[in-house]
Amino acid sequence: MPELPDLDVVADALHAALAGRPVIEARAAMPLSVRGTPAELAALVGQRLVRIARAGKFLELELTPDRITVNPMLTGRFQLAGRGEKAPSGVAVELRLGSREGGPPADAAAWTAGASWIPSDGAEPFLRYRDPTQMGKVYLLPAGVERPVPGRGPGEQGPDALDPALSQSVWRDRIRKHPGELKNLLRNQAFVAGIGNAYSDEILFAARLAPFRKRSTLAADEVDALYGAMRHTLTASIALLRERVPPTFEKQVRDHLSVHGKGDGPCPRCGGRLTQVSAGGFPTGYCRTCQR
Repeated sequence: MPELPDLDVVADALHAALAGRPVIEARAAMPLSVRGTPAELAALVGQRLVRIARAGKFLELELTPDRITVNPMLTGRFQLAGRGEKAPSGVAVELRLGSREGGPPADAAAWTAGASWIPSDGAEPFLRYRDPTQMGKVYLLPAGVERPVPGRGPGEQGPDALDPALSQSVWRDRIRKHPGELKNLLRNQAFVAGIGNAYSDEILFAARLAPFRKRSTLAADEVDALYGAMRHTLTASIALLRERVPPTFEKQVRDHLSVHGKGDGPCPRCGGRLTQVSAGGFPTGYCRTCQR
């Protein structure tokens, strides 16, 4: 499942590569993945792509004048491809974009500057959304049309986990209002947006907190430790993925994680054996010795 670090890199890269280009072809090979009409999809042709950004675990495409919101869920991935590059199986939606002038936009992320994978101004690159299971959804949002996007409605999405406005004091205030187990709390998008199954495990390992511990049992210093672990884990992962993912943006890198998916392996901190359980259908990895 793409989470905040994965989508942060994808959004930065696609914005640098594609913003400023017009849509010259829009195709839905898997219509069940699209929330919108064929006419709304066809109307994207001729519009200019202004901005690509991440919002929690969603990817937002701003055009003139319409918008597209993508929720990749478990199996959705994104690909930046050149003309003539064969599409892989499972491509649900494909946009072909035209040429632009002046190179990447002025607000392109600094880490993308001079990247060899950015198409030339005269190229006609493809943006592909691949989702073999069609679990994720592409929401077409024409100007003037109200179409709900599940997970993006009022009260459904809390502040982004890396939003500067989510200060430690705001975190302390918000966490008091959310009961339950810590892993479920981190995965609750209404509490904080962007964290999923894998990175919730990593954040809790960094904070030395057990995933099934109740939020109500946390001491004040543990609340602060959880906040610091969240910020550090996500920012460090983004820095690593910037180096390892491009230009294969559909690749999901997980081998750098400490505990998630590493069940029965050694704990990288204490050397004890890691535990992996399936709770609610989601695998949870943690160290019974280190995490309390």
